[in-house]
Amino acid sequence: MKIVIGGQVEKKEIESLVKEFGGDNVETVVKSDLDAAMLMKNGGADYYFGACYTGGGGALAMAITLLGKPNCATVSMPGKPPVKEKIEEAVTGGAKAFGFTGDHKEKAVQLLMETLLTK
Repeated sequence: MKIVIGGQVEKKEIESLVKEFGGDNVETVVKSDLDAAMLMKNGGADYYFGACYTGGGGALAMAITLLGKPNCATVSMPGKPPVKEKIEEAVTGGAKAFGFTGDHKEKAVQLLMETLLTK
């Protein structure tokens, strides 16, 4: 599984978490939000993870623009940490790009990886 990390903040930390929770099952690449969304659009990655301060603005703006809103999900926002059931629902619904706040990065990546690896 190839995951591209875009968004606006904490990209290297998110990449480390993806590798920690995904192990040998994942390959990662870090890009700007525009380049990450383009890579997804062109089939160069399976999933997009991005963080910003709101969870949906800078984290997902380019992904929403290039991939369409139905393929994107905000999994955390300020004061609203990620919830496993909502992540499972987003993945089942076809989401491929996920945005979250930087302060929730560890829990968001953990739940996303658990869900994606068992899909």
